[in-house]
Amino acid sequence: MEYTQLVKGLNINYTETGEGKTMVLLHGWGSSLQVFEKIQQYFEPNFHVIAIDLPGFGKSEEPKEVWGVEEYTQFIEEFFRVKNISNPILAGHSYGGRISILYSSRNPVLKLILLDSAGIKPSRSLEYYIKVYSFKAARKTLPFLVGKSKAQEIIEGYRKTAGSTDYNNASGIMRQILVKSVNEDLKRVMPLIKAPTLLIWGENDTATPVSDGQTMEKLIPNAGLVVLKNVGHFSFIEKLHEFLIILDNFLQADKKNN
Repeated sequence: MEYTQLVKGLNINYTETGEGKTMVLLHGWGSSLQVFEKIQQYFEPNFHVIAIDLPGFGKSEEPKEVWGVEEYTQFIEEFFRVKNISNPILAGHSYGGRISILYSSRNPVLKLILLDSAGIKPSRSLEYYIKVYSFKAARKTLPFLVGKSKAQEIIEGYRKTAGSTDYNNASGIMRQILVKSVNEDLKRVMPLIKAPTLLIWGENDTATPVSDGQTMEKLIPNAGLVVLKNVGHFSFIEKLHEFLIILDNFLQADKKNN
């Protein structure tokens, strides 16, 4: 069933089904809870499953100010308080993985599942930094050279050709949130995670490469990495059947009748 809950002054959309130990699913950037529909259907006979539209995605309201991973984690902490959720099985894909990592580093979690997770600051080429700082310089100087209106037109054109799809598809405040979040490195908190952790990665993931998963496996004390062959950033959808078998095995002891 789909519900709306007021959390931190925002109307939040979520689905809640099943009974048993609570499993919470957090989607990635530019996605929504719908990405977990088949996973929720599979596990709801044995678990109490909640999938959330994070603020600014799906049917949930955007944050009213620029949030980073810390603010999104505080939001999840408040959502859990309102819903009386403690010690959940927590699963996060991509950006949802960032939130899951920070949450699990300072709150009890029964088990943690990271799917092609973000959280490692990407290494950047010299070309990248030249592009970024050139853009920043142009944004400051163009209005003086060609006027505000023409400058905005040029800058938007540049964004469309040089910016990432996630960036170009985001609204003003969500663009600022993306810029703030993408450079946050969570390696420092990974050793604090106490929960058994399953890392599932697509072999051909270019958004969060397998090397990120390997780093997490080393830093998170009780972690194991499974790499799915010939799939990318949405490995859990591209190889759904294989993914469900792996996850089912990981959660076997936590099922309702066990």
